[in-house]
Amino acid sequence: MAVPPEFDVAGPAAVDPPLGPSDPADRPGTAARAGAAERVVLRLARPYLGRLVGAGLLAAATEFAGLALMATATWLLMSAAGRPPLDRLTVAIVAVRALAIGRGVFRYTERLAGHDAVLRMITDVRARVFATLAARRTAPARTGDALSRLVSDVETVQDLLLRVLVPASAAALVSLLAVGGAALISPSAAAVLAVGLLVAGLALPTLATVLTRRSAAELAPLRGALAADAVDLTHGAADLAAFGATESALRAATGRAGRLARLERRLAAAGFAVDAVGTLVAGLTAGAVVLVALAAGVPGVLVGVLAVGTLSAVEIALALVGAARQRTQLGAGLTRVAVLLDDTAAPRPAASPPGSAPSAAEPEHGDGGHDIRLDEVTVRYRAGAAPALDRVSLDMRGGRRIAVVGPSGAGKSTLAAVLTGAVRPTDGQVTIGGRDLTTYPEDELPGMIGGLLAEAYVFHATVRENLLLGRPGAGEDELIAATAAAGLLDWVRDQPAGWDTVVGEEGGQLSGGQRQRLALARALLAAPPVLLLDEPTEGLDPTAADAVLASALAATPAGHSVLLISHRLTGLAGLDEVVVLDAGRVVQRGRHAELVSAPGWYRDQWLLQEAAERGYLALSP
Repeated sequence: MAVPPEFDVAGPAAVDPPLGPSDPADRPGTAARAGAAERVVLRLARPYLGRLVGAGLLAAATEFAGLALMATATWLLMSAAGRPPLDRLTVAIVAVRALAIGRGVFRYTERLAGHDAVLRMITDVRARVFATLAARRTAPARTGDALSRLVSDVETVQDLLLRVLVPASAAALVSLLAVGGAALISPSAAAVLAVGLLVAGLALPTLATVLTRRSAAELAPLRGALAADAVDLTHGAADLAAFGATESALRAATGRAGRLARLERRLAAAGFAVDAVGTLVAGLTAGAVVLVALAAGVPGVLVGVLAVGTLSAVEIALALVGAARQRTQLGAGLTRVAVLLDDTAAPRPAASPPGSAPSAAEPEHGDGGHDIRLDEVTVRYRAGAAPALDRVSLDMRGGRRIAVVGPSGAGKSTLAAVLTGAVRPTDGQVTIGGRDLTTYPEDELPGMIGGLLAEAYVFHATVRENLLLGRPGAGEDELIAATAAAGLLDWVRDQPAGWDTVVGEEGGQLSGGQRQRLALARALLAAPPVLLLDEPTEGLDPTAADAVLASALAATPAGHSVLLISHRLTGLAGLDEVVVLDAGRVVQRGRHAELVSAPGWYRDQWLLQEAAERGYLALSP
């Protein structure tokens, strides 16, 4: 059985990064390289700078306490060997105890401060990445790769701060203090120590970077590809089996997993080699310090202190090797995140909640700023194919409410996809406020046009969390208004956990009608200036559908436009216009009363639906 091209995942091409060469994050030579990516992350870290500086100082205090503990303990043991009076050792004994306790306290507070700052920042970064991925008009990333960006790549931001910047700054500061302390005993020994620390803290990190850079750059795209493979092999198992492509997909995934394992082994081997050199540097530096100190006439006890202190100081400096190695491995993931965050637009005012009047700071949407005009729009999904939309024109001024109806396959959902920017017209033009739709930034358009589309996703989270995706800053009253308009409020109040009821994966704990109401409530809560409702009453019985549609339209703020896509013709009497599509063309248009009184598809379908619904109601208990 021949395998269609879209399921032929075997071969070398399958190992390419999932987003392909068109994605900036995976294209060599882009502006968002590792250094630029780090600058983007550091810019986002500015609000948390105080906490991060505190974490760095606490980390330095921890390392210095460890270094001082080793030096003091060495002096205590070597001095005690001579059996001096106890009072000469009392200060050292107390210092050892204080440093041991202090080191633990400093470490705990450093972790607390660092993780508090980073987790706060990660929450913000993950929300930004999610919003950017959701706002893309171009072909979206595969689900698994998008998940990899949202989880694994975002965690590289955390690792950059906690495993690179904080320990590196602490190691550099403690190294300076160690050299200063050694200089008080023997300047010549301090000079030797400084050389050893430079080798351990600069030369070896550079060597580690050179040895691991090439392999590390492949990790993030390869992990994204494996995540996409996992999704394809689970969610797409039936399709793969139908086309006989399961074995091919498994071979491709196995090949990528093997490639990832080889890369990780290569990185581990390079790390072990550099660590071995680091151990050698520590030993040689300590030996050289001892020889120089003896030659300078330093007393024996202090020579021992210098030797142990040197080993501890070099060990602390070697943390820079781990930081450099970690930074190299994080580079690709940071770049992928930075591409999504670099051009994030400035925050915009939140939309008005359902039923509220526009504020003084937010002009009413009747000034042409959100007028939509389709001028002879044609859409073909493939060259030579029949048009999904054929020279469709539509004029939707701010505040108008228009319904688009027609048989299945007429082009209704394609029209919604054109308005959201997911599909670009083959011919014709779409303008919003007189401006071509294609000129709007990807992150700006969803704030203007949005709503309930044909495949509204319900997340494995609580009712509240699903709703707040529509407008994260919404309060309790706004949640109540949106769910009441969608007919979901009574159900929420009946649940023991209320707003914190978990709806299950893809809303599996809800009925089809409840999932639809939840998605509708989320769309109403977002309250974009142009609200798209694609089959908002799908899965509801006729009586509930009529009530929900009327309530949703009533809850839409004055001045906001509504484009309703529906196969049901009930409830359209109050709309400004009804457009009938058939085979991608506008075959009828007008108000409900005009279309019902004129021969055509609309009247025929209206009579059929009326008869069917009267029969349903007659049979209802």
